[in-house]
Amino acid sequence: MSGPLPREAGQASVELVATVPAVLLVGVFLFQLLAVGYAAVLAGNAAEAGAVALAAGRDAAAAARDALPGWSRQGASARVRGGRVEVSVRPLGPLARLAPDLRLRARAAVGEEG
Repeated sequence: MSGPLPREAGQASVELVATVPAVLLVGVFLFQLLAVGYAAVLAGNAAEAGAVALAAGRDAAAAARDALPGWSRQGASARVRGGRVEVSVRPLGPLARLAPDLRLRARAAVGEEG
């Protein structure tokens, strides 16, 4: 016998249609993970920029905000306490609305911590 059996005709199409949503969902999830990781890196870099500015006697909060790209400044905050700069960034992405309280924080300090 050659060719598919009559009951198996279209089976590949059905399997493809069934797996496309799953593949898209995994892709969106992975994209969101990348966005969260990138926001964490941005927060760390901004905290370090703020700490360097603090050590130089400049406005640390402004330096931390200036170190962030434009899109991330909207949901970001920078706080200075003593010799410590803390930056908080809200990640963007397709699933960010599902976790509105998700914020990534990074700290950098000037001098010794005790």
